[in-house]
Parts: sequence; C-alpha cells; structure tokens
Amino acid sequence: MTQAILIVDDDPAQRRILEEVVNRDGYRAIPVDGGEAALAYLESPAGAEIALVVLDLVMPGVGGMEVLKRVHPQKPNLPVIVLTAHGGIETVVNVMREGASDFVVKPVSPERLHVSMRNALKVNALTGEITRLQKRRTGRLTFADIIAPSPSMEPVIRLGKRAAQSNIPILIEGESGAGKELIAAAIQGEGERAGKPFITVNCGAIPENLVESILFGHEKGAFTGASDKHAGKFQEASGGTLFLDEIGELPLDIQVKLLRALQEGEVDPVGSKKPVKVDIRLISATNRDMLQMVKEGRFREDLYYRLNVFPIHIPPLRQRKDDIPELAAHFVRRLAAEEGKEVVGIARDALDMLKAYDWPGNVRQLENTIFRAIVLCDGETLQVSDFPQIASMVDGYAEIARQREPAPAPAMTAAPATSAHNGMIGTANGAVPLYAGEPATQQNHSFADFARSNFSDGISITDEAGNVRKLEDIEAEMIRLAIDKYKGHMTEVARRLGIGRSTLYRKVRDMGLEVREG
Repeated sequence: MTQAILIVDDDPAQRRILEEVVNRDGYRAIPVDGGEAALAYLESPAGAEIALVVLDLVMPGVGGMEVLKRVHPQKPNLPVIVLTAHGGIETVVNVMREGASDFVVKPVSPERLHVSMRNALKVNALTGEITRLQKRRTGRLTFADIIAPSPSMEPVIRLGKRAAQSNIPILIEGESGAGKELIAAAIQGEGERAGKPFITVNCGAIPENLVESILFGHEKGAFTGASDKHAGKFQEASGGTLFLDEIGELPLDIQVKLLRALQEGEVDPVGSKKPVKVDIRLISATNRDMLQMVKEGRFREDLYYRLNVFPIHIPPLRQRKDDIPELAAHFVRRLAAEEGKEVVGIARDALDMLKAYDWPGNVRQLENTIFRAIVLCDGETLQVSDFPQIASMVDGYAEIARQREPAPAPAMTAAPATSAHNGMIGTANGAVPLYAGEPATQQNHSFADFARSNFSDGISITDEAGNVRKLEDIEAEMIRLAIDKYKGHMTEVARRLGIGRSTLYRKVRDMGLEVREG
C-alpha cells in the first residue's frame, strides 16, 4: 500500500506542484487548501492513513504554526515538513520546537523536498519499530500495535481483549508463523499485568533432559554441571505472564509436574527440599491438533482441559488476505529503512500476486519474502520480478517476472557496422546497442537504449583520431545528457537510466560532474 502524504497549502498553483512532486516520488498525494481543512482531515477516520504532512507555514485563517500546535500533541509520531518563504533562524527554531521534522525554504526544490520526505519517513519507520520493540520488551504491547484489519481477525482481537481482563488460562491455536506470540504479548499489555515480566519458552526447542530445570529451576549441585542455583522460567515470570509456545512438545513426565504447578501455584526446583510459590498468568500456544494428541495418549487429558479454558484460534494468512497489503507496507517501510534502500512501495500487480499466494509460512514467510525482495530491488517500487520464488508458484506470474528481469550485460564486443559517420556506429535502422546481444527493446532502460530513444545524434564512442573512447567517458557523457534532458530531476534521470538514485549520485560525484538540480 502506497504511503499517503497530506499537502496543506492555500495556493492552488503551489499545491499542484507539490502534488506532482509527491506523486512522482511514488507516494499518494492528498491535497487540502488550508489549515482548517488539514485539521478536519487529520481528525477524521481517514487521517489514520496519513504517513507525512507537507505544511505551508503562512496561510489565511488557521496557519501552519497553529496546525502544528494542535496536531503534534495528538499525533507525536506523525512527521511534518514545513514550507516557509522565510528561512531565518528564529522561524526554524519555532517550527522545530512545535514538533516539525524538517523545513524547506520556498521556492521548493523537488530534489530538496524528495530528500526531506525520504528522511522523515525512514526515521519515522525506525522510530515506530523501536517503540513497538520497547513496548513488547516492557510488556506493554497492545492490540492497537497489531496490524490485523481483516474481518477474520476481528474475533481474535475481541476475544483477546476480553481475556486480558482476567487471569483465565488461554490456549492460542494456529499455524507456525501466524502471530501467536504477538497476540499473547498484546493480551498481557492490555491486562492488569502490563509492564510486568513476559517470559517466552519454546517447549519444542528445549533438550528433553533440561526441560524440568529450565521450567522449574534447580539448586546448586542438583545434577552434574549444576554449579550454581538457577531460577526457572516460572520464577522469572512470577508477577507477570509465562508464554509456553509449542506446548504439545512437552514430555509426558513434565506434563504431570506442569499440571501440579498450575493447580498449586508452586514449583519444585530440581534438588530443592521445599516448593517455591509463584504467581503467573499462563498463556500456552500450539500448532498441533491437541485433541487428537489426547486421543492418541501423547498429551494428558487433565492438563489439556486445564490449559484449554479460553481457546483462541488465529486463522492462517491465506484466510485473511486482507491483511497482506498493510502487513506488506509495514515490512517495506521498516526493512527499507533498516537496509538503507529507497523502496517506497509495491507495484499493484506484485501486490495482487502476493495476495494470490497461499503463504504456508504465514506472516513470518511474508516478512522474509519482502526482506529478500528489498535486497534484490534496484528501483523505488517492488516489482513482480523482485519476487522470483513466489512468481514461479503463482499461475500467470512466472512469465511476467522473466520479462521484467534486467537483461545481463555481456562483455563488450564489436557490433556490426554497416555505416560510419561522425564516429557513430549505426545500421540502416539506426544506432545499435553498445553491448552485443542486448535486445533492441527491453523493459528496463539501459544507457544505450536511453540514448537511442531520447537523443537523435546518439553518443560518440570514438575520439577524433578514431580510437575507442574510455567506457567511463561515454558513461559520463550519457549521464550529463540525461541530466540536461530532464533538467536536473535526479529521480527521473535515475529511472530513465535504469539505475538507483544512490548509484546515480555516486557516479555523478566520482565523475566530477556539476549538477544544477531542479
């Protein structure tokens, strides 16, 4: 889902210019004509989708400073870029003090605004992720922090909120990667134990001979290697919540001791002569059919009914595909910021492909898939070709992915020359690619293809003496021509040349080219 940016300016011409800049950068522009309209939009339900505000400072009626003063306390994490014709120190200090993320002096340079928007959104994405991690670490994560807009998740959220109001034992059922631990953390964060310890134990990852020690603790010298006293997970979670993931993996002898711990509210550390009182809220989770395990004798029936007092079933991602756009957008923002990539969204056909896939690994698989796509992506939008593994498994997308894959650049060889004039290589049909074997028309824009389609005189590859020019000189001339052609709009230049903006800036710097942006 493309991020929405609210443009607030009373000047219609300026609004249109800003709207064009925002849309060209891959975002969705929402223009309003003044401060009052901006406040009304931000306070409406639609205001929740706004990721950034571009705000004019001087407007009739409700000015930009007044908008800042009213919006920042309500939405402290919403980045705001202020536009001002007066870039004095006092003005800058005042707007930053009121919560602005950045300011841009009019007349607005598209490249300056582009950099400001990217930086503000990256910082906000990382700040939001840090906030969520801190809330989760401190046991204060809530259901408002969970991305689950699909109707099939409504019962999960409703039951979770209801369960959070008591200490009733909860069994969360769902496939691996569906988000069971996240729901458990939100239940703790909305209950009376918020802020208390939230201890997670993956029962399937503990060696069988250490399960009892890890859960219940042990005394010094209780067994070979027990050189110190160890408090088990029950004692660590005392006062808070103990989350036992993959509860079906517990050995039968440990199930007996777990049942006693739950019934008596105390545990027996290995080697201890007296039990230890604990006060925990137990939430367990499984991806198994527990009732079938009970029938087969692999799980104690009395323990099952002790755990399954308040069951919550989380549907797999294939049954809640309405969550995919928002989850994907969240992962793109976070992972692009973490990786330092300039990816801002996902193409519509790529998103349709993600929604058509069944996701056996659920949300965890979706996150890892987008991580890989961001690493592969060289542009600003994730395309079908950035998801080759998914495209190969969804009908109709494998061919699209192949068509959009960048053509490899083979070694330069002599191209057939049927005519030569002014140092140009050409054929009866016009200039040919600089790289042999490169198709005359392709989805991505190579340097040579760019030259053929945009400059009638082409690029000279030989000097006055008839010798082949250095490749870096030809490349520098191509970049210079492109910058002149698109009047210094570096985003458009990079897109036309088929390279990333960071790569373009590096080449411009290394070649010593002078650029007059905008």
